[in-house]
Amino acid sequence: MNRLRAVTIGEAMARPHNNFGLLRLVLALAVVVSHAFSVATGRGEDEPWFQTTGFTLGEHAVNGFFAISGFLVTMSYQRRGWGDYVLARALRIAPGLIAATLLVSLALGAAMTRLDLASYLADPRLWRFVIGTLTTFKSAAALPGVFENNPLPFPMGTVWTLKYETICYLGVLVAGLAGLLRQRNLALCIGGALLAATLLREVVTPEGPKGVETALRLPLIFLAGGLMYLFSDRVPVSLTGLAVALVVLLLLSPTPLYKPALYLVTAWGAIVVALAPALTRRRTEPKADLSYGVYLYGWPVQQACLALFPTAGAFMLFWPGLAATLIVAWLSWHFVEKPALSLKRRFLRES
Repeated sequence: MNRLRAVTIGEAMARPHNNFGLLRLVLALAVVVSHAFSVATGRGEDEPWFQTTGFTLGEHAVNGFFAISGFLVTMSYQRRGWGDYVLARALRIAPGLIAATLLVSLALGAAMTRLDLASYLADPRLWRFVIGTLTTFKSAAALPGVFENNPLPFPMGTVWTLKYETICYLGVLVAGLAGLLRQRNLALCIGGALLAATLLREVVTPEGPKGVETALRLPLIFLAGGLMYLFSDRVPVSLTGLAVALVVLLLLSPTPLYKPALYLVTAWGAIVVALAPALTRRRTEPKADLSYGVYLYGWPVQQACLALFPTAGAFMLFWPGLAATLIVAWLSWHFVEKPALSLKRRFLRES
């Protein structure tokens, strides 16, 4: 009977390998695949995944990102304390975003604008774009004379999720300082309340504003990931169980339970794929963590490809766009993100 028992998350975490790094990269690439449709047509609803599941492939990938982030970030706080946590989060998010914003606005934008360089640099929209992107993660902002003929003229259409990511990071910090992470049953009650609010929205206003759905969906999935870490001694890791959950999810698809169940299954499924013993027998960790760079640069690279070759079509542009994205992401990791992360030890040593 013991052989049939699924291992828990805690037991799986004790094994030498996991798939978190590889899974983050796969999810980032899924976002790029998804945006091949929305960049080319301006309508994410045209994507086959949206037609069958109610969400685009990119939205499913973002859901997976938030589950993994909730799990790992909660673990980071619990193991290292608030000082290390704040520094690690800031060094992981800010340098890459700052570099990407400046590169897109001052290099790519300057190269592709229809304005002359002096007019472009003097245009207040350029600096509003830089400030808005860096302070409020504004993704629906255009650069002067750039991508004007594209269906969606926004150069950095993915950064909006960083707003929710940052809010969730702050939530973990507040919860940790308040001692809530040591009271996991109370944390579970908070998760239950958020789940109830999500279900209530599906019952009362299922066709309501997309922003409300997103504001419930992403924190719920992030919190679910965090709760799985807090209850890692109880939550099982089972590929068979995940298959059963997907079948149940299919049966729930016509009901208001579908989306809340989808969020929970996605969160658990991401952790199962990252930790399942059958999938972690060998090391899969990529030598370079390109996921953040792929996520940041995939959209502007695809926008540039479409602007340069407007008649080529989404599928013709996808592969060269993906290759260019991976190259820029590699440069971002080695020359911006990795050096920034290496500063953490120095700051902690000097503090």
